[in-house]
Amino acid sequence: MTSELSVSERTRITRLNDRQIFDRDALNEILDTATIAHVGFVRDGEPIVLPVGIGRAGDSLLIHGSTGSPFFRDMSDGRPLAVTVTHLDGLVYARSGYDSSMNYRSAMIRGSASIVSNEEKVDALRIITDHLMPGRSGELREHKSKELAATLVLRVPLDEVSVKISNKMPDEDVNDGDPRSIWAGVLPLRIVAGDPLTSDLTPSETPVATSVVELKKKLS
Repeated sequence: MTSELSVSERTRITRLNDRQIFDRDALNEILDTATIAHVGFVRDGEPIVLPVGIGRAGDSLLIHGSTGSPFFRDMSDGRPLAVTVTHLDGLVYARSGYDSSMNYRSAMIRGSASIVSNEEKVDALRIITDHLMPGRSGELREHKSKELAATLVLRVPLDEVSVKISNKMPDEDVNDGDPRSIWAGVLPLRIVAGDPLTSDLTPSETPVATSVVELKKKLS
């Protein structure tokens, strides 16, 4: 795997192309810190977009779903897919609505999905679990056979990807004529965790899991 992302006509960004990033480490960081992705595809002639849980295994994106879902079964048949991941890092307040924008890190993956084999499924589910809930897999019971049978994991290769990042202040110039009485700048945004909520059937003396405590600290 090279450190540079390959470029094709399908992955070349034409609008604000100075924001396109070709570093694979930047792609990995976007995917590894994402909490959700969206998969787009055509089903029965109609466009469909699904929110999905993900994880990354090397140069592949793993997608988790149900064997009972007709959408996931369709996604696994080799049809073209587009997967997007976006982090909204801030709102850019300019002195006009036209120039106001967002700071973000985003990736679009083009390709098709294959089904992760039963032999690899447990490890793939561990990757997805620890992606969303770091350290959680070591605290859990083993999967039941019926749970594994009901779960579908898809693999999408990270071969055809566009990465776009914006991290900037609003465009302004000393001679732009805009009134300086209007505030301009950036409002940073981030995900913050609340206090854990214990389930009804968990005894009150059961301590909150270490994985939960550590993630709350990270997101405080």
